[in-house]
Parts: sequence; structure tokens; C-alpha cells
Amino acid sequence: MMLVFGKTGQVARELQRIAPDARFLCREEADLSDPQACADQIEALKPNCVINAAAYTNVDNAEDESELASLVNGQAPSKMAEAAQKLGIPFVHVSTDYVFDGNGDQPFSPGDPVAPIGAYGSTKLQGEIGVRAVHDTAVILRTSWVFSAHGTNFVKSMLRLGATNDEMKIVADQIGGPTPAKDIAQALVAIAHAQMKDRKAGSTHHFAGNPNVSWAGFAREIFAQSGNQTHVIDIPSADFPTPATRPLNSRLNGESLMQDYGIEQPDWRVGLCEVLVELGEKT
Repeated sequence: MMLVFGKTGQVARELQRIAPDARFLCREEADLSDPQACADQIEALKPNCVINAAAYTNVDNAEDESELASLVNGQAPSKMAEAAQKLGIPFVHVSTDYVFDGNGDQPFSPGDPVAPIGAYGSTKLQGEIGVRAVHDTAVILRTSWVFSAHGTNFVKSMLRLGATNDEMKIVADQIGGPTPAKDIAQALVAIAHAQMKDRKAGSTHHFAGNPNVSWAGFAREIFAQSGNQTHVIDIPSADFPTPATRPLNSRLNGESLMQDYGIEQPDWRVGLCEVLVELGEKT
């Protein structure tokens, strides 16, 4: 049995589609603000592997709720990984580009120095460090700019706002790879199955959509594919202040994931088309 922490998030929802036989734990069954309870579930259920697809993901609120974010993103994954290590089973954990400082214009590789610039990134890095410390074959998958037909994300926000606005100002100096949740879920399952079959040493990999694009460019593609005529105006991040600073460079180098697991970076434009079809927004 594959055990998945998370049930209602974007990646967890997609995991349910491709791995319906897995056991999914919702917040009522495993509250990540209670790390020991998460470990207890693993010990009680005795799965064949564990995927952690749950996290505190509100980047802005994390600035004011750093203790809660630390419990959910930092301490809980560590406890999960420790329990998985005791059972001798694989552990796969989702992380983020926010562990980097966002400087430069080159894609970050897994081994590049980490330097988060906000509470969210700091707590996710805490989780990575904790997982590596207690599980010798854990796989950490960093990703970015997740979108799907579920939950709250940039695609759904643009569709909603674009329906009532002739023009929109969108940040154009933050560059990254939009990543379909469906593709992340497929990558996680592939890694989990590979680790169950032939355990590799613990590792960290990057998985993000290609090609890299700005938020403004992403918005233009959303509107183009959905037949919306909203005009996008490029603005700098300074003109759209947020409680938490966003990294300007969210590019991720996914070469190691291809080398170790044969998983290619997806074309996010294809994934966007699928999401728009599911939402009934495709022209």
C-alpha cells in the first residue's frame, strides 16, 4: 500500500486519479501541525512507501504564522521520514524553488546553495534538512508554480479576473516554470515505484514545466488558449508588493531527475490545455 499525506491539495487530488488504490490521509486523520500523529499513522498502517504531498503553502500568511508553517513544513515531514526509515520503506517529499534566493538568471540545480528569502521557503528548507537527516534513501522533489483545475492557483485566478477586465497588469520580472499538478503526481508515483523496486541513495531533484516564462507571459498563454481578449500589461514586482518577497528567478534544472529516473520536464502549455478543457474554458 502506498500512503499519501494530503487529500484536497492540487497534487494530492491528481495523485488520487492515478493511484486510486493508495491510502490518502486528510487533515482529520493526520494533522501536520501534530508531527507525532503523522508518524503514528505510518507506524500503524505499515505502508510500502510514503509520499508527502501536504504542506503549508500560503506564502504570504507564512510570514505571520511562521510557527505553524514550521510545524507543517519542517517538523512533520521529518517525523514522517523517521517513521518510514524505521519501517525500511521509501519516502518521497515535495519541496519548492523557494529554498533558493531567486538571484541570477540561470536555472538552479539541486546542489546549488540554498538561501530562502521568506518564512515559507525557510520552513520548507527546514523540512528538507530534517528529512535527509533521518532517512537515508528519501527523495525530495522540488517544484514550482503549480497549477491544476482544483484549488487556488494562477490559472484559475486569471480566468476569473480576465472575465471582467479588459486589461490586467501582471508581474513580468519573475521567471519560472509553471508545473501541472498532474505531471508532478505522475513523477512522484514513478519515483515511489522505482524506489520500491530498486532503492537508490537519498537524493534531491527538480521538476518544473518548460519553457520558462514570466507570470505575464503565463497569463498571455492562459488568455490565448481560453479565447480571452484581455490585454496583459507587464509590470515589475515593485509595482505589486506582497507581504512575502517572491524570488525573481524560479528556474529549475531538472537534468538529474531525467538521469536517475528517466522523467522529463513537461511542456506546461500542454498541461494548461488539459486543465482548460477540464474547466470548460478551452476554445
